Amino acid sequence: MGYDSVFFSGDDDGHMVKRALAEGRIILTRDRAIMLRRVVRNGRVRAVLIENPEPEKQMLQLAATIDLKSHFRPFTLCLECNRPLVARSREEVDGRVPPYVFQTQNSYTECPSCHRIYWRGTHWEAMVRKLEKFLGIHHER
Repeated sequence: MGYDSVFFSGDDDGHMVKRALAEGRIILTRDRAIMLRRVVRNGRVRAVLIENPEPEKQMLQLAATIDLKSHFRPFTLCLECNRPLVARSREEVDGRVPPYVFQTQNSYTECPSCHRIYWRGTHWEAMVRKLEKFLGIHHER
């Protein structure tokens, strides 16, 4: 969706809360104990308790809780390392994408960090439809 995000997998919730405070991040959690921390209760760190285990229902909850539309820039960050993607020409990706993709696609982006290449294939179309459903918006195709 184009949002700078960090996945926290450490055992020290305090580190996560400090990072959220320092970087102005919103914590998305299923851990009720996070919601009881003083910096969350007093509003210094914003946190959302994710209620449902189903990803689609989680997205609907986020869309209702956080203004996701205002900074919506789908497919602009790498799914692997969160870095901004850079446009690439067909010539630059020749031999680096499957032959069928090269024959059928004209628009590519690449992560400058992990070098993963993205294109607007069937998965992209399916994701656009899901995002439009979650946010109630139309994304230019």
